[in-house]
Amino acid sequence: MLSMTGFGRGEASTEHYKLEIEIKSVNHRYLDINVRLPKALNFLDTTVRNYIKSYAARGKIDVFIYLENLQSQKEIVTYNHDIAEAYITGIRKISEDFELPFQLDAYQLSRFPDVFCAEEQEFDEEELTELLNRAIAVAANAFVESRRIEGEKLKCDLLDKIHSIGRLIEQIAERSPQMLEEYRQRITDKVQELLGDGHIDENILATEMVIYADKICVDEEMVRLRTHIEHIEETLMLDESVGRKLDFLTQEMNRESNTILSKSNDIKISDIGIDLKTIIEKIREQIQNIE
Repeated sequence: MLSMTGFGRGEASTEHYKLEIEIKSVNHRYLDINVRLPKALNFLDTTVRNYIKSYAARGKIDVFIYLENLQSQKEIVTYNHDIAEAYITGIRKISEDFELPFQLDAYQLSRFPDVFCAEEQEFDEEELTELLNRAIAVAANAFVESRRIEGEKLKCDLLDKIHSIGRLIEQIAERSPQMLEEYRQRITDKVQELLGDGHIDENILATEMVIYADKICVDEEMVRLRTHIEHIEETLMLDESVGRKLDFLTQEMNRESNTILSKSNDIKISDIGIDLKTIIEKIREQIQNIE
């Protein structure tokens, strides 16, 4: 099981370039990849995205790529003779047409647009692609490992909480018969108080108990909760993306706990039901970080 929170870093270099990659992620409902890379590496954007998709199914993932050109000459300045000649010809023509002195030196001419052009040195795309593959493999493996470690911590925490829910369910199961017997005693005492020494009709009392027992019965809810617990435990052991499935199961558990609370008029079961909802909510929060 993987957490959606992770970090990985990798680097690779040749005699010409040094490339560093950082991968960071936080939880997100879907897979959202944001790649930030130098202009010279724009042609690798799709490659990076496809690579990340093979390592992650969900999460907001930021990929930062830094490139250092180790070659001594990073820019090439070129002189455009034809443009310079056109400027001189044009200025001389202005001088003749308007009888103005022809004053132009080399420095002035060099400042005219496009006489000198600074061109970035071409990058070797094949070499950069190979460099990226090396660096991103290291970063992605570290990234996945950090998510796995965090995922294991989440798994242990979730299993503890699931086991706590199981214990609360058993407490409700133990309390239910006691609650029914206490209600029977209250009814009996109340009727005897009203009738005095009169005879209590056991049939009427039994009918009342059946109606009350049906009203407060949470057996079905507890069975479904136990089933959801089993499904969550099984899902936590799967080697795949399980976040959405776990989210659905916790929603179902929350629905059952709400029903238990709505049926209960016993303070002890109500307290257990509140504890149940509290743990389920904590589980739901934790699951938001699972891929």
